Amino acid sequence: MKRQYFGTDGVRGVANAKLTPELAFQLGAGAAQWMRENGEAPVVVIGRDTRRSGPMLEAALSAGFAAYGVDVDLLGIAPTPLVSYATRTGRARMGIVVSASHNPAPDNGIKFMGHDGRKLPDETEFRIEQLMSETANRPTGVGVGLIAPADELTEAYLEFLMAQVPERLDGMRVVVDGANGAAYQLGPEVLRRLGAEVIAINVDPADGMAINATGGATKPKVVQAATAEAKAHIGVAFDGDADRVIFSDGDGNLINGDRTIALWAAHEHAHGQLKPPVVVGTVMSNGGVEAYLTGLGIQFERTNVGDKYVAQRLESTGSRVGGEQSGHIIFPAYGPTGDGLTTMLQVLRVLRVSGRTAAEVYRDFDNWPQLLVNIAVESKDGWEALLAEDLAAAETRLAGRGRVNVRPSGTSPLLRVMVEADDAVLRDEIADSLTARLVDGLRGHVEGRIDLTHDLGD
Repeated sequence: MKRQYFGTDGVRGVANAKLTPELAFQLGAGAAQWMRENGEAPVVVIGRDTRRSGPMLEAALSAGFAAYGVDVDLLGIAPTPLVSYATRTGRARMGIVVSASHNPAPDNGIKFMGHDGRKLPDETEFRIEQLMSETANRPTGVGVGLIAPADELTEAYLEFLMAQVPERLDGMRVVVDGANGAAYQLGPEVLRRLGAEVIAINVDPADGMAINATGGATKPKVVQAATAEAKAHIGVAFDGDADRVIFSDGDGNLINGDRTIALWAAHEHAHGQLKPPVVVGTVMSNGGVEAYLTGLGIQFERTNVGDKYVAQRLESTGSRVGGEQSGHIIFPAYGPTGDGLTTMLQVLRVLRVSGRTAAEVYRDFDNWPQLLVNIAVESKDGWEALLAEDLAAAETRLAGRGRVNVRPSGTSPLLRVMVEADDAVLRDEIADSLTARLVDGLRGHVEGRIDLTHDLGD
């Protein structure tokens, strides 16, 4: 079932080049016809981030829906989790996000959600593509869809967020890095409503070209420095569409997704609330996190990298939390997808209830030395056979002391080699050996080495 336009996360490309308003109109028209075909109520909700091209694509997409009799509720600038919340709790039977997440400003994307707030299945996206080229009779008069703002949905989402922290946050000083993106207003707003003192940075979308440019979750050193300088209790940084978030403690140390999961799960477990005592991470999650949680009696489950794999394992295990190093965390009790604002409030609530500081929590465990090497290759074929003996030898040497993970990139001509060990010298020795074998055998070259011990993973 090969799709022409949809990729792993909706339709993406440089706005007005690959992702044109004409294509956006066709996507809206195809999705509208699919809704009619399947007896869905003819209502959708659309939110966008702060990119300059957002209003253009939103208008074209809305016109496509309205042209085939579907009403459109416009959220305006809205985080991805707000669209998910509005779709699964309101009258809309489909939600659409116009955003390219953490990508640079010239890019954009269109993501579709079903009425449950989850990404549409592949077969639905395939059918939408088939219907994009259909020329069914369009309604006229009263049959044309209405396009109107739906500000009340944003207020409902804010109330949903605030209800998660009945203890309030009075007296807490929080730095918020909005990435000049979709949460640049709502992130600071919900904290202020809960009584926190907010120091907001990167909250000026300007001409629509500033998103992700000078800070946010993909540039954590910005919020780390700002938090330490402001002597704040904690710093928070969202990505462009706010489905993920990372933190800084008051000393400027990075609290990534691994540590976020660990601090929340440890607190819940200590209070008898982590049932079952299971959390979900990925093959990239640091071994120090797993060792810490295992020592507390919490089972650590690993999946492949990707939020859909985390969501699947959460469902199969019944776990209450799971996510990735990047800060994409899922709390099933609060929604089926990553929600950076919910994650922010869950972390702040743990600190409020426990009476501990983020710096104290950071010192609960040490990360194991972890290194990621990206190797550019012409072809990713054949790496398994090439590395078979070397991987077996590495795993023997690392038994009980670390891990190796090799995986091809899903979007680039890269092989990613991750080596983790309880000793940095051993880690580097094994990483160098595996890297040399791949470079020689596949005629590639090292594109980058990232020490993930205290940095942000993918």
